[in-house]
Amino acid sequence: MQDFKYKVKTPSEVLVELATQHGMNVHDEEFHKILDDGDELSKFRERFEIPKLCSYPGVDCDITKEEDCVYFCGHSLGLQPKSTESHVQQVLQSWKQNANQCRYVTSLPLVYCDNQAKKGLSELVGCYESEVVAMNSLTTNLHLLMTSFYQPTKYRYKILIEQNAFPSDYYVVASQIRLAGYDEDESLILVKPRQNEELFRMEDIIEVIEKEGDSIALILLPGVYFITGQAFDMKAITEAGHKKGCYVGYDLAHAVGNIELHLHEWGVDFACWCTYKYLNSGPGGIGAAFLHRRFDNTKMNKLLGWWGHKESTRFEMTSDFDFAPGIDSYRLSNPPALLVVCFIASLNEFLEAGGRRLREKRFLLTGYLEYLLKHHFSEPSNTSKVTVDIVTPLKFAERGCQLSIRFSCPVHQVWKELRKRGMIFDIRKPDVMRLTPVPLYNRFYDVYRFVDTLRSVL
Repeated sequence: MQDFKYKVKTPSEVLVELATQHGMNVHDEEFHKILDDGDELSKFRERFEIPKLCSYPGVDCDITKEEDCVYFCGHSLGLQPKSTESHVQQVLQSWKQNANQCRYVTSLPLVYCDNQAKKGLSELVGCYESEVVAMNSLTTNLHLLMTSFYQPTKYRYKILIEQNAFPSDYYVVASQIRLAGYDEDESLILVKPRQNEELFRMEDIIEVIEKEGDSIALILLPGVYFITGQAFDMKAITEAGHKKGCYVGYDLAHAVGNIELHLHEWGVDFACWCTYKYLNSGPGGIGAAFLHRRFDNTKMNKLLGWWGHKESTRFEMTSDFDFAPGIDSYRLSNPPALLVVCFIASLNEFLEAGGRRLREKRFLLTGYLEYLLKHHFSEPSNTSKVTVDIVTPLKFAERGCQLSIRFSCPVHQVWKELRKRGMIFDIRKPDVMRLTPVPLYNRFYDVYRFVDTLRSVL
């Protein structure tokens, strides 16, 4: 991690050192103020719409005097930037005033609006602007890219995915296998955690690739696993896959805007993601995709639409398809301007905040949550006390913002009481609570308040 100042220390070590410098403990109530006072990104919170206790469903306003909810659900749906509304209004106003010419006039010609996202996207995922595009949705983009990259042969026809993959990914893979005339039971390889473990071991994934690679056409894995928040070693997996002649792609829904990425440098073949989680583009927001530039001049099977035609000749309206370079040739239709500008509103905040500052705050913010949960809810000598088990990897390099936890009591009982008090998170069945403090809009006080509220309800 270039210029990352916490390279050799754990979050707990840094937090303890900082608390000691101020003559206090990490779990002291006043310590969150030290952290918030030193937060270089604190101003960004004011640029987001924070849910209010008085209006959020299921909150009992009589229980607490706080005004804002604690929102730890950015892994599911990011909060709305305050600038989103004005971005949308600009599009509507241009359409209203300029009619069909809204496509070509103003500072954001709507017919080219998706190009405005390329710079920000390239910085978020570590690639050239020509390698990335905002288009469609995650599942649609997976189908489009797999049409090119899943070309099974007699001896190389299998797809490797993770056990208990996100359902839509499984549906995509299974349907692509069936469309190619193969049987999913024979053509799917599922990598899984070891018995009595919940996390995937990267060495086990590499071993499966080395053992089965000659029969694998495509490896499709997550950058971050949605249930546990575990980050996969994409560089190592990609290298292992390529050594065996496999294509390697990723679902980065829980990775982009969350962890550091270098897709071009790692040699990833393709990747797809949504933008409504960490990237705050709104429900059903525009999807995005990456294609390594080594495929720019490679003829591959693909589904075509007129927006994949080269921009300079697109409106000549001939039946001869003049391919746009790289990932742009996978575009199908005129970009949905309202969705694109919702994304751009948030992308501008990421660009201003900067990757280094976001990583450093994530290091401390999620580390602070981890520390307080361990301090207050570790295995006690009094076995009647409720305990919390952190499912997510504890190493910073192996996780993003999210901590997934499990209780020694029924989780829905805890969820009900926390929700009444304005704590917003989600549950993944059967018993995992997902908590995600996000650097752009969460405070260290949010972490302290959540854990303090959890203590009161347990």
